[in-house]
Amino acid sequence: MIKLQSIEQFKELKKKHTVFLFSAKWCPDCRVIEPFLNELETIYSNMEFVYVDRDEFIDLCIENNIYGIPSFLVFNEDELLGSFVSKFRKTKQEIIDFLETVK
Repeated sequence: MIKLQSIEQFKELKKKHTVFLFSAKWCPDCRVIEPFLNELETIYSNMEFVYVDRDEFIDLCIENNIYGIPSFLVFNEDELLGSFVSKFRKTKQEIIDFLETVK
């Protein structure tokens, strides 16, 4: 998983089939999903996975209505295909169910 470096990079990555994971180092619910993220990247290898640090890109979070983490946005060809946004802990199965809708 690559880490988002700039807003310009976000704009470029939105053109591809990309899963953006909004997270933060201090977020305990975000740590819970880390052990299986590599597996999800392998299963959904047709999509690029990008880590977005909520603290570094707070304006981007506001623009995209990310008010809880961990949260996911999926884009392709600049179009939002789906979002899984909430402040609640997410299970592996919940994330898989979401990714199945945007693959």
